[in-house]
Amino acid sequence: MTRDKKMVQKTAATKQQWQQLSSEVVYENPWIRVDHDTVLTPGGSEGIYGCVHFKNHAVGILAIDDSGWTWLVQQTRYPHSCMTWEIPEGGSPAEEACLDSAKRELVEEAGLEATQWSEWLHLQLSNSVTDELATIYLAQKLSKTHTSHEDTEDISVKHLPLKEAIKMVHSGEIVDAMSVASLLKAACDSRFIVFLGD
Repeated sequence: MTRDKKMVQKTAATKQQWQQLSSEVVYENPWIRVDHDTVLTPGGSEGIYGCVHFKNHAVGILAIDDSGWTWLVQQTRYPHSCMTWEIPEGGSPAEEACLDSAKRELVEEAGLEATQWSEWLHLQLSNSVTDELATIYLAQKLSKTHTSHEDTEDISVKHLPLKEAIKMVHSGEIVDAMSVASLLKAACDSRFIVFLGD
């Protein structure tokens, strides 16, 4: 069900909900749509709400090998005008299964294939202004292949111990939300404790 066909619940403790009174598309391109809505707020007053609808589902891949090493990619993020270190990530179009998109992104960005996949996290990204959802996968039993970077990407790849990637989160070197959440979950997972000692 799309965002403009449902009401967003305020909390589980109240029956009052946001109500959409009208909606207008004010901008659209192949990747996003911006809606300007007139709404009735949970407090009962009328207001406006701008929402960004994402046409792709975000996917990310936390790849961890048998030695407890992982892979990060560095690329420029245009909205923030800076280089960031991240787990491999990309967009999954509606006609493609998220797992298939994740497998493709891992090859394209990191030059890796995996034979063991599991869902790792489901996230709502910036949920005050967008409906963007993310699925992150844990990829294991890895083998190397060739990268296939897109023309728009300026990617470099780093292979490093998982514990060093987690340290980059704590030091503020990694600020991408999907990467932060994925790595901090790994830091709490008993399967990887053996790789996190000094």
